[in-house]
Amino acid sequence: MKRELNLREQKAMDYLLRHGKITNMEYRELNPEIKKSAAFNELKDLVDKGLISLNGKGRYAHYVLS
Repeated sequence: MKRELNLREQKAMDYLLRHGKITNMEYRELNPEIKKSAAFNELKDLVDKGLISLNGKGRYAHYVLS
């Protein structure tokens, strides 16, 4: 499965395993080279793959393992 994920997504999955949730801001802190919109798109890709789920909206949005 990890072969299907890019390095940034792999970091996010490892972070989720350790912390139980991740926000867009935390994703960008793990990957400072990307912008907010790119982080959103990559997190959405993980949701679309069924690996994580979105909880909350707006500033309270965070992602958890599915």
